[in-house]
Amino acid sequence: MKQFLKLSMCLLAIIILAGGCSKNNEETKDTEYPVIDLSVADAFPQQCGTVKRGQTFTFRARVTDNAELGSVSVDIHHNFDHHSHSTEVQTCQMGAVKTPVNPLLLIKSISIPTGLKTYNVVQSIDVPANADAGDYHFLIRLVDKAGWQTIKGISIKVE
Repeated sequence: MKQFLKLSMCLLAIIILAGGCSKNNEETKDTEYPVIDLSVADAFPQQCGTVKRGQTFTFRARVTDNAELGSVSVDIHHNFDHHSHSTEVQTCQMGAVKTPVNPLLLIKSISIPTGLKTYNVVQSIDVPANADAGDYHFLIRLVDKAGWQTIKGISIKVE
């Protein structure tokens, strides 16, 4: 009987400790999406914005997370066929549907220092002089350390 009582007490202690640990994990678990903010004063580009062929522009945005930021990347690709993955309500004036000859295509990862909850992205992007002019998508992908992802898609023009 004493052995049964000791075993019961040990099992009860293990259950209490395990329950406390799992509750603690729930409290610290990151369940919020990170935020891409293009409303800050110097954010660029904006929905329906324009960039010039043969020039460099500076991509600027503020990214935030409740726990810790992970990584951010940019994807610029043509929208000559008028497909859509814009996350913006405002629509832009579109050019005629056309076949790409030498479209701008850029997929770029941008480093974020570890341990940050807020980061101002400042990244120079070159637009080749021979890139096709027209409608493009500018997609921003932000992932936090926990793996939550936010995508912001805007439409821009290359002139």
